[in-house]
Amino acid sequence: MKPQVFSGIAQGFEPLFIKNIDTPVLYITPNEERARSLMLQLAVIAPSKRCHWLPAWDCLPYDRIGPSQDIINHRTTTLSTLIQGHVDVLVVSALGLLNRLPPSSSLSHREQYLKINQDISMTSLIDSLSHGGYLRVDIVREVGEFAVRGDILDVFPATADHPVRLDFFGDTLEKIRQFDAISQTTTATLDHVVLSPSHDLALTADQITRFRVNYRSLFGAKPTPLYEAISEGRRYAGMEHWLPLFFEHMSPLTEYTKQAQIFYDHQVDDAIRTRLELIHDYYQNRLAILPGDTSPPYNAIPPELGYLTLDDWSKIRETSHLVTPFSQEGTPDYRCRTGLSLPAGTPTHQAISTLKDILAREDRQIIVAAMSLGSRERLNALFRDAKIDLTVSDHWPKHKQALMVYPLEHGFSTPDLLLITESDLLGERIIRQVSRKKKTDKFLLESSQLSQGDLIVHRDHGIGRYEGLSPIEVNQALHDCLTLSYYGGDKLFLPVENIDTISRYGDADSLIQLDKLGSAAWQNRKARVKKRIREVADYLIKLAAERSLHEAPSLQAKSTDYDQFCAKFPYMETDDQLRAIEETLSDMASGTPMDRLVCGDVGFGKTEVALRAAFVTVASGKQVAIIAPTTLLCRQHFHNFSARFKDSGYRIEQLSRFVALRKADAIRKDLSDGNVDIIIATHALFSDRVQFADLGLVIVDEEQHFGVKQKEKLKSLQKDVHVLTLTATPIPRTLQLALTGVRQMSLIATPPIDRLAVRTFITPYDALTLREAILREYHRGGQIFYVSPRLEDLTSLYDSLCKLLPEIKIVVAHGQLSAGQLEDVMTAFYDRKYDLLLSTNIVESGIDIPNANTLIIHRADLFGLAQLYQLRGRVGRSKAQGYAYLTIPNNAPISETAIKRLEVMQSLDKLGAGFTLASHDMDIRGTGNLVGEEQSGHVREVGVELYQHLLQEAILQVRIEQEMGTPQEEDWSPQINLGTSVMIPEAYVADLTLRLNLYRRIASLDSRKEIDAFATELVDRFGSLPPEVTNLLEIIEIKGYCRKAHIEKVDAGPKGLVITLKDGTFPQPEKLMTYLQDPKVKAKVRPDQKIVFVRAWEDQTKRAYSTRIICANLAKLAKG
Repeated sequence: MKPQVFSGIAQGFEPLFIKNIDTPVLYITPNEERARSLMLQLAVIAPSKRCHWLPAWDCLPYDRIGPSQDIINHRTTTLSTLIQGHVDVLVVSALGLLNRLPPSSSLSHREQYLKINQDISMTSLIDSLSHGGYLRVDIVREVGEFAVRGDILDVFPATADHPVRLDFFGDTLEKIRQFDAISQTTTATLDHVVLSPSHDLALTADQITRFRVNYRSLFGAKPTPLYEAISEGRRYAGMEHWLPLFFEHMSPLTEYTKQAQIFYDHQVDDAIRTRLELIHDYYQNRLAILPGDTSPPYNAIPPELGYLTLDDWSKIRETSHLVTPFSQEGTPDYRCRTGLSLPAGTPTHQAISTLKDILAREDRQIIVAAMSLGSRERLNALFRDAKIDLTVSDHWPKHKQALMVYPLEHGFSTPDLLLITESDLLGERIIRQVSRKKKTDKFLLESSQLSQGDLIVHRDHGIGRYEGLSPIEVNQALHDCLTLSYYGGDKLFLPVENIDTISRYGDADSLIQLDKLGSAAWQNRKARVKKRIREVADYLIKLAAERSLHEAPSLQAKSTDYDQFCAKFPYMETDDQLRAIEETLSDMASGTPMDRLVCGDVGFGKTEVALRAAFVTVASGKQVAIIAPTTLLCRQHFHNFSARFKDSGYRIEQLSRFVALRKADAIRKDLSDGNVDIIIATHALFSDRVQFADLGLVIVDEEQHFGVKQKEKLKSLQKDVHVLTLTATPIPRTLQLALTGVRQMSLIATPPIDRLAVRTFITPYDALTLREAILREYHRGGQIFYVSPRLEDLTSLYDSLCKLLPEIKIVVAHGQLSAGQLEDVMTAFYDRKYDLLLSTNIVESGIDIPNANTLIIHRADLFGLAQLYQLRGRVGRSKAQGYAYLTIPNNAPISETAIKRLEVMQSLDKLGAGFTLASHDMDIRGTGNLVGEEQSGHVREVGVELYQHLLQEAILQVRIEQEMGTPQEEDWSPQINLGTSVMIPEAYVADLTLRLNLYRRIASLDSRKEIDAFATELVDRFGSLPPEVTNLLEIIEIKGYCRKAHIEKVDAGPKGLVITLKDGTFPQPEKLMTYLQDPKVKAKVRPDQKIVFVRAWEDQTKRAYSTRIICANLAKLAKG
């Protein structure tokens, strides 16, 4: 077809236009957001077409960091699919189009098709994966990773949704199984799998040679870290910026799409020109050397090598079709115009009424487009209330009037069709996709590593140090034991099956004196702490019981009013969020006081839970109090609540140091008179001067900033008050109490938006890197947070930033400014009068500025993990990629604790990590405020994990005593010795950390069903069970029977079995004596009260089996 202009095509109509094109299509959008939206729309409009998207790099030109692994995988996969001719529509943005690509020949022969019973060398396959850009790891979790364990190779193919497990016998591929990346267990059996390259750069010998020649030709012979790494065959961070040096020539994308017709949006031409100017600017910046710059040299390749030129784009445009919404004479005009346009702020009921009128008078097809399935259901409920009957459709409908899911911000109108979007009716929406939800229980257990040198607490012997895993010979059989060192160099060898008797104390560097083996000091200390913990448990249970006995008003709202309020929410609720809302509203309607903790990552939608709970409360005639830890967060909530409750008739006020004294007094009076419905305040609300007329709900935000006494003051405001607590980083106290059932908890773990996780970098302080990071954000129209831990550093940082970046407007904020000054600064930054906010960590749990998407933390080693996590949560909250740079000093030493903390921070790159943060933080700090300030000393005495275990045990004990009237027995661990080899051999699981974590999981198994399931998983992941592992699992089952039978110790050998009862007692002594007197049992009781079973057990397998049967019989007797 001759290039032409297609006019009258409004945004959102493109998929209908593309659907009717019979040839392959390359469609160019002006930006990534439009490309992503077009892909979502094509999935609805043209589900039968094979549509693919080539995403642009998510880094700047000439950056020190390369594109993320997800982007590289996506691009490589799409290019491979193009080569195979399996694409009907390819969508790319102007940014994605400009990158020159490796020649198609470099990708066309790198795909591998594997099938069952195929003869293939496992070694050559491993080499092939490495060259294909796959990363070798211990456990496969993400796309582009592989792991090797004996004859089993796990790999997550670049084109797959799930990883696969390849089981070899010699050089024959025997089995191919799909498995779950979190649980690591098989989910399906396959007969074949395709392994596509994970990276467009294979680092073959030819490519390395070509790179070395081209690099020296451009930049001379002086080696750089990049040159040295590539020369040694190692991948280097950001090497993609030198991609052209690895190939004889580079290709434009159009070389891959020769059969396709090219269409480009009318805004693409401007986007390409702007981008090329930016690329040139970055290139020039790289050539200029900053004074005092000590970072490694950056030899930038000329732009024309890596990017298309304006001439290249002009040639592409000459053979392409222009798509424009504007009418042009002499061109095909689709007469697609702007659709329904309502004035901003139109109330929901009025918008629905307008729609009703349109439906009644229009003869055209009318489609109402919802953003998501959840939105469609919500709209349908509103329509039903308004007596509007639309056909709900899952596909592009043939019905005259229909409601469907079609993610588009604003509708359009054609002579035959009127499409009205959710945004047209209800105001701005945000398009989002729900990410796959991950099960994390097993993942967390396997991730909690025990490292050599860590301080541990043994339940019976106290604080020692873990020195490693050692095989010890016992009765001529090898037994894996943990080596623990104590005061004076004493050693304790702990059998792996009893690993449940130890817990981590905290940080290995803690200045804690080790206990002495055999000393009474530990038992005395433990008894003292247990007594105090028991008091705490009694208090907590009493508090929870008192609240459950109180009556509270049953709060419910009229469904029509509530649905209209919910309709203003501009997102689709995630499953977790809906569950949290339902649980909260159910608690509020139950008639007893709610005490619910909603834990969710920053930006995961906790505020919406609070908004809906607040609406139900005020609609029921009660008042709401919202407490925030800082004045900034208080202001943010005030604006959010005011905007959402606009035109509702409810009065919202705030109390903070920003409010003048006279006005604050008036607000307090109106509050006590019942003339204020919702009060949002800081610590001012704890004042005795604040009185309520009829308080129904207290919402506490970021509760880790409040002390126990302050929180209890809230609950004592009124005994029948409902309490909703929101937190992104639950401190262990709140987490532990929630998990032990003293409080109800809702976990929001699903990311709400298909946004990229904030990319986190730990870097020594480097002026050029920071300049790049700041300019990156500045050039894309964003703002920057620059945070320092110390007030005294702000002046010098301000001076150096002004010299480094004269074009950037900088403003300073800290807690010592007056209320008025702080208000002015934050408002000015919010209103984008400044580009960079330099502050102390006052922004930690305060300000929400979606336009600020780069964070730089000065001296990140001086912040706590929870602080770092909260700070990072301030960026990446919009559709743009967020970046966080954690800088550390160049020369000054930093502690191992700080390094560990920063590594954890970087590992929490995936969204949804907030819930796991508390345990990480406590493991590192070693101390914490669990149930009150006075408890931290007790934590130091026994360690964090044991403290939490003892607290959980004490709460359970109080409950059992209340219900049964009998005390609960203290936890203990039987000792089993069968004279058999017990271990997970290194040849079976090579990675030491993984082996230790498997031991921890094994020790927690407590039923035959769990043991069988775990054995199946081991076979699945690592192959057939070695005898030593079978023995270990046998011992774990015997331990379970021993606990039930009150057996403290079991010693089995060739001549029989000796059993020691705990405290010399048995739950059913008469039944035990009858059993032992049976001649068939062949047993006797020794004078030391030990029970001997005489047997001939030379065969170890028979010995283990028979011991299990005897212990199982005794467990049955003990049950009665």
